[in-house]
Amino acid sequence: MSADPSPRPKVLWLARLEYRFHSWRERRARGRGQVPTVAAYPGYGGSDWVRVLGRVLIVPPLKPRRGGEYASVRGWRSFASVPIGYAQVIVTVDGVRHEVVADRGGVIDTVLPASLASGWQTLTMSVEGSEPVETKVFVVGSDVRFGIVCDVDDTVMVTALPRPFVAAWNSFVLDEHARQPVPGMAVLLERLVRDHAGAPIIYLSTGAWNVAPTLVRFMRRHLFPSGALLLTDWGPTHDRWFRSGKDHKSENLRRLAREFPDVRWMLIGDDGQHDDELYTAFTSESPGHVEAVAIRQLSTAEAVLAGGRTAVNDHSAAGVPWVTGPDGAELLERLAAVGVVVES
Repeated sequence: MSADPSPRPKVLWLARLEYRFHSWRERRARGRGQVPTVAAYPGYGGSDWVRVLGRVLIVPPLKPRRGGEYASVRGWRSFASVPIGYAQVIVTVDGVRHEVVADRGGVIDTVLPASLASGWQTLTMSVEGSEPVETKVFVVGSDVRFGIVCDVDDTVMVTALPRPFVAAWNSFVLDEHARQPVPGMAVLLERLVRDHAGAPIIYLSTGAWNVAPTLVRFMRRHLFPSGALLLTDWGPTHDRWFRSGKDHKSENLRRLAREFPDVRWMLIGDDGQHDDELYTAFTSESPGHVEAVAIRQLSTAEAVLAGGRTAVNDHSAAGVPWVTGPDGAELLERLAAVGVVVES
């Protein structure tokens, strides 16, 4: 028998160490009687498929205070959960059961066949015989021609990323109720959804999956329209110490272009975390998939905290409307001027 001409890539030692550490944490948690659950995240889909997103975790107990929602939830709690690698998960879509396997970090990101009506639809996920957890996917109708891709850090939520110490403070220490929305951005997104019926919103961020529940609560609290979340799993991969946020965004933009060849995307970001550069490259590569670009300009103080600006000075070759402004209200006004939103 001939040898395999394409040997498997060598796994970085740090990735193996991370997996062993989480396996040790899992054994300790199970020894205390704790069991895994599925943290389900909103996904999206097309006429005959859905992209299902979630993560299998053992979540440390947290006692709610009187009145329901947990008050004073510190960011570090999002990272205290134990990911369960390679867990087998049952996903039920329109009465059909599918068995899927989470990745090494417990993340579920899979495409399943489905024939669902357009709009928000419900499916369930369960692990190890637990009670099914409901989640939602936004099914894009075959007649939809407009969609929205929106960054999160410093576009939806003021976070002052990627400066390491500030990022750590915001992610691990800051009370989630103390996080501030970017002024006017919820109104901008709501107007775009209202003017383009059936348009999907994809919140594309370099943030970790650990903070997904915090993001969902934050956006609900500040009246942002619901949308699918595309985050990333921090930590080492098989060949590098940390995942590339830029690659994560670029790959998902290209994937959306393949999955929805007839949709033109409204790209929204800021000038402090490579969004301008990434959107410029994507627009040059796939001009038929971009409707317009809106870049929020960070204030001087925010730019200092974020480590500077990454704006591209010349967008003349883009061939699509390209607007900038310090907040959602200014961006809305300028998008109305170029006809992307309907003036009220």
